[in-house]
Amino acid sequence: MSSSSSSSPGVWITGSYTGNSNVVRITIATFLGVALYNVIELVVLIFLTFKRYQGPYFWSMLIASMGILPYSVGYLIKFFGLTSATWVPLTLLTVGWWTMVTGESFVLYSRLHLVLQNLRVLRLVKGMIIMNIFILHVPTTVLTYTANFSGSPTSISGYNVMEKVQLTGFCIQEATISGIYLCEISRMLRLKADDVSRKTILQLLAVNLACILMDIALMIIEFMNFYIYQTTIKATLYSIKLKLEVAVLGNLVEIAHQPPTFNVAGGRYPSFVDATRIVSDINHAVAVGTGQASEEHATSLKSGSN
Repeated sequence: MSSSSSSSPGVWITGSYTGNSNVVRITIATFLGVALYNVIELVVLIFLTFKRYQGPYFWSMLIASMGILPYSVGYLIKFFGLTSATWVPLTLLTVGWWTMVTGESFVLYSRLHLVLQNLRVLRLVKGMIIMNIFILHVPTTVLTYTANFSGSPTSISGYNVMEKVQLTGFCIQEATISGIYLCEISRMLRLKADDVSRKTILQLLAVNLACILMDIALMIIEFMNFYIYQTTIKATLYSIKLKLEVAVLGNLVEIAHQPPTFNVAGGRYPSFVDATRIVSDINHAVAVGTGQASEEHATSLKSGSN
């Protein structure tokens, strides 16, 4: 077996790292160690940030975060050859991979609800996530176990191909959801007039673009055949993406529930106006020629001043 960290995915999926490079070993331990530390911090932040421990956003964040734990431990056991029971690391990293990757997609989907009200688009996004479970997760898992327990060249070659396909597929999935989110955030940016709201939205845009760049970086590493680095860095990058989600959650909720800026065509209110206190119809002129209309207009002005 080659000791190079750039060997094809199928080589390292069927065994531990057997090279003599301490740099590779330190790199593996460092990235997975950072990921494990971030899991602890993430769980604490999630329970401190969410006021109610319910809903798809909360559960998807928690499950995706917890998925990093078995994923990282599984690869630590595998690459360092800490057990002869092959099924132990395989099962840990597979369960962690499922919950971490698809969990992250459900986090993005749940977040999309805060800025998008188009039910048709939301259903399509959810359908895409569920469909990719069967198209990407299941075949990769089957090939992973088959390659390890049979060792046949056909299974290993199949895994080599499927590893790149599934990574590309999940990156496209996350980029698609993030693209829809970016479009909605950009629309909100055009509607917000005050500097505070615009600054917050720009921060959300920057965070989302950073997550997309992380996915692109993973794909580059994978297609360069740096399998060991791709699998270990993935845990760290997913933990960072989830920490960014927690960091911007409060701002996202605040912006999503803030009344949009007024424009003549859309009839929207400025962000500094409390729409719940407006009691009159601002879209139609008051017919002041009648006593009843004058009385209603006066009442509305009085209510507004209060």
